[in-house]
Amino acid sequence: MSKIRPPQDFDENPEWTEADFARARPAGAVLGASLAKTLVRPRGRPALAATERKAKINIRLSPDVIAALRATGSGWQTRVDQILRKAFVK
Repeated sequence: MSKIRPPQDFDENPEWTEADFARARPAGAVLGASLAKTLVRPRGRPALAATERKAKINIRLSPDVIAALRATGSGWQTRVDQILRKAFVK
């Protein structure tokens, strides 16, 4: 089975002309709003409610404490949060 080859002057990604831009329509107008919405994915994680967001702080810890925490492996900062939550939040 042989592949069909495109014509010699075929350009898979041609530069848009003014006429191309004039004919262009938003995806919502062509596909419908609900389908167009599925094409656009938000970047990153979903935003949390203000009451659920963690606050960024700076804290000074002794070098031996930091070494012990880091020795527990990846995710050590989350474990520090869990330890502090268990100790102080009832």
